[in-house]
Order: sequence, then C-alpha cells, then structure tokens
Amino acid sequence: MQDDEALEEWARRRAERQAASKGKRRAVPLGDGPHRGAHVDPGAPRAIEEWTGTEWAVVGVVEDLATAQALLYPPPPVQEKPAEWDRPAMGKGRGRHRKPTPTEEQDR
Repeated sequence: MQDDEALEEWARRRAERQAASKGKRRAVPLGDGPHRGAHVDPGAPRAIEEWTGTEWAVVGVVEDLATAQALLYPPPPVQEKPAEWDRPAMGKGRGRHRKPTPTEEQDR
C-alpha cells in the first residue's frame, strides 16, 4: 500500500510539471548540419516550436534570429503613471516646517 501511494504522488507531481511547462516556446535554427547554438548564423530562418506537454510541435517559421527573439521575448507592456493628485496651493504663512523667507527673517 505504501508503494502505491508513492507512485500516485510521483504521477501527480509529474502531471503538474508537464502542465506548468506546457505552452513554452523555443526557436530552432533551420540549416544544414547538426543543431548548434541559437546565436550561430543569426541570419538563418528559425522554426518556432511549442511544448505540448509530451513533445515539441512546430507552430511557425520566422526569417531570422532577431524576429524569433522579438516573438519569444516581447517587451513588457508600458505602464502609465497614474495622474497626480491636484494638491491645493499652500496658503500664506510660515507653517510648522517651512523655512522662513529672508523678508520674514527681517520682520522678526
């Protein structure tokens, strides 16, 4: 019975790992010879592959490394700063933490 529980736990963790990695994409250079690093021959076309949970499936082809990187790593969206609150102008007077102006110093 103990072994069955361990197998169930393993199967659950395996399924979670596969679900978490599903949808990841990679760019594979298309060219003659063995598969080399992605930076080699940046002008060669690239196959865009997506992990289905069990295998890599081709979802498209792009013309070069720069296009593949733009597709795989899009820039983060620009967040607009919220409009600043319109503070009322400070009234006349020194206030507790305001430094006195030179004319106020002379009036003392």
